[in-house]
Amino acid sequence: MRCLKSKQCSSFITLRFLILSFVLFIVSSTAQAAETIKVGILHSLSGTMAISETSLKDVALMAIEEINAKGGLLGKKLEPVVVDPASNWPLFAEKARELIQKHKVSVTFGCWTSVSRKSVLPVFEELNGLLFYPVQYEGEESSYNVFYTGAAPNQQAIPAVEYLMSEDGGGAKRWVLLGTDYVYPRTTNKILNYFLKSKGVAKKDIMETYTPFGHSDYQTIVANIKKFAAGKPTAVVSTINGDSNVPFYKELGNQGLKAEDIPVVAFSVGEEELRGMDTKPLVGHLAAWNYFMSAKTPENKSFIKKWKAYVKKHKLPGGSKRVTNDPMEATYIGIKMWAQAVQQAGTTNIDAVRQAIGGQTVQSPSGFKITMDAANHHLHKPVVIGEIQEDGQFEVVWKTKGPIRAQAWSPFIPESAKKVADWTYPWVCGNCEKAKF
Repeated sequence: MRCLKSKQCSSFITLRFLILSFVLFIVSSTAQAAETIKVGILHSLSGTMAISETSLKDVALMAIEEINAKGGLLGKKLEPVVVDPASNWPLFAEKARELIQKHKVSVTFGCWTSVSRKSVLPVFEELNGLLFYPVQYEGEESSYNVFYTGAAPNQQAIPAVEYLMSEDGGGAKRWVLLGTDYVYPRTTNKILNYFLKSKGVAKKDIMETYTPFGHSDYQTIVANIKKFAAGKPTAVVSTINGDSNVPFYKELGNQGLKAEDIPVVAFSVGEEELRGMDTKPLVGHLAAWNYFMSAKTPENKSFIKKWKAYVKKHKLPGGSKRVTNDPMEATYIGIKMWAQAVQQAGTTNIDAVRQAIGGQTVQSPSGFKITMDAANHHLHKPVVIGEIQEDGQFEVVWKTKGPIRAQAWSPFIPESAKKVADWTYPWVCGNCEKAKF
C-alpha cells in the first residue's frame, strides 16, 4: 500500500501499531496465564459449615505452597483459585462452573456435605472437570469425574457400630440415629438400619431423629434419648454436621449424659470441631475416622510440624491452637496424589491425569501407605475409633490392622447389593450390574 498524503500515512502507521500492540498483549497474556497451573478450592468459608471447611482450604493452600517450593509441576507453579460457596448448596454449583469455565482450573479440591457434592456433580460431569472430595460420606455413588478421599460407610459407620456392639464397646442393644436432615445422614442411617436388622436388632430398639442445618436447641432431643435408653444399653450414632455439634455436645453436658451411660460415636466431629468446645463433659465419647492428630508416626509428626509452621507463617486465626484432623489429611493426600498423577502423565489434561490417578500411592500421616482404587475411585483406608480426651484430642481404642477397600455401593441395601462401581475395562461404569463391554 502506498500513502498518498503524509497525514494518511501517519494514521495508517498508528493503526498498525495499535493492532500489533493489541495482538502482542493477547499473546503475552495467554502465555502468562499458561505459566501457572490453576487449582480450584471450593469450600465454605462462611455459614454453618465454615467451622469445618475453613481448615480444608488452609491445608490445601499449605500443600500447594509445599509443591511450589519444590519447583511446582511440569516447570510451572500452582496457582490456587479460592471461592466461597458460603454453605449455600446451589451456590456450590455456580462456583464449580465458575472455576472450570472462567478460571480454567485443572482440578478442584472441595465440598464437605453430600448435598454440596450432589450439587456440583452434574457440573463436573457436564464440563469434564476433576473433583477431589475429602470427607466421609454415605456411599451409593461413584463418578468418573470424582475421586473420593474420605471414607465410605464400610470404612467408618459399619465398623463403628460393630465396635459399640462388642463387649469392649459396651454391648449396645438400642440405637439412636441422630443426624442433620440431608442426604448423608439419611442414607448412612438407611444403611445402618439394614445392618442392624441383619444383626437381629428390632425396629423398636432404633430411634431415628433429624434436625436442620444450624439447629441449636437439643434440650428435648437429649431428654428423649435418656428416656429411650432406659432399660437397655444404648448408643448414639451422630451424623450431625457443622456448627450444630457445639450445642448438641453442650446439651449432653448440661443433662449429665456421660459416655459410660450412653456413648456417642460421631462421624463428623474431629479435633477442629472440638477446638471450640468445653471437652471436659465429653471425655469418653467417641469418633470414628481414618486419622487422628494423636497418631504416633514419623509421617504425622512431620505433617503436624509443617501445619504449625504454615499457621505461624501466615498468621492464621487460632494460631498455636490450630489442629489437624481427618478431612485435612484426606485433602493433603488427594493433592499429593493428583500432583503425582500430573507428573506421571506429563500433562494437566483431565483425561490423561484421571487415567494416571488410579493406583497412585501416598505415605500418609496416619502411617499407612494409602492407595487410590483405579476401579471405584475411592481410597483404601484404615479405620480408627478414638475416645475424646480433655485436651480435645483422641485416644485410639480400636483400629484395623491396615487399609481396607471402600465399598461404593452398600451390600446391606437390597437394591444396591448387586451394583458395581468399576471405571476400568470391561465395566467402565459407576453404577451397573454387568460389564458394558
